[in-house]
Amino acid sequence: MSDLKKLNDVVLQVRRDILRMVHEVNSGHPGGSLGCTEFLVALYNEAMDLKEGFDMDGKDEDLFFLSNGHISPVFYSVLAHKGYFPKEELATFRKLNSRLQGHPTTHEGLPGVRIASGSLGQGLSVALGAAQAKTLNGDKHLVYSLHGDGELQEGQNWEAIMYAGGKKIDNIIATIDRNGKQIDGPTEEVLPMGDIKAKFEAFGWDMLEVKEGNDLEVIIATLKEAKARTGNGKPVGIVLHTEMGNGVDFMMHTHAWHGKAPNDEQLEKALAQNPETLGDY
Repeated sequence: MSDLKKLNDVVLQVRRDILRMVHEVNSGHPGGSLGCTEFLVALYNEAMDLKEGFDMDGKDEDLFFLSNGHISPVFYSVLAHKGYFPKEELATFRKLNSRLQGHPTTHEGLPGVRIASGSLGQGLSVALGAAQAKTLNGDKHLVYSLHGDGELQEGQNWEAIMYAGGKKIDNIIATIDRNGKQIDGPTEEVLPMGDIKAKFEAFGWDMLEVKEGNDLEVIIATLKEAKARTGNGKPVGIVLHTEMGNGVDFMMHTHAWHGKAPNDEQLEKALAQNPETLGDY
């Protein structure tokens, strides 16, 4: 899917899905989900080499691991629009006996979900294991992962970052969602991140940094460049500057919507800013 108009239509519909899913159960994380919509739409529709169907082995295809699992609404919506499961199932988000739990889990058997990621800071470790397994199996496909910037405050990440550089794992592309916000406020007030790109580079990573992290064309070009840098003896990373709550004016430029659902009036206003393109579930 290389038509930008079609991709933008998917972005708009995914935003609507996020808003409606969280509103329906008055629970969830719309802010970060909206901020990563363009990235995940581009990743699944442009960057990744995927097989038909889904199996947990993931042989002979690219793999993706969502580490900051609280942004499950965007992940579920993108998977549904990609055909992993019926879009109508999005209406069961966070409901009793649903496969679409608040944080992705594996025991429900939801296609597209490879790890449970409710606990933060663990996704890179798992992704690196999958990347090394591909190398051992002679599989030339790549492993992608997504992490929150506030999530980097979890110490296990830095062991994994050091391990990746030290072992020269060069078939992984890890993206950091650098929105500068977390549930308690700006990351620089909660626990300063400093220069994330420089820190990764100090651990032996080949890094890209993108200021326009909500621009589809820029994201597609960046993922293409990142892919071209793999196989050169260094893990590849992207620091992607996004806007939490992107696409909904009253949710942007604040951390307030990290884990807060819109009420009826707010939902109506937000949906009006993101017109229906592909049909609601």
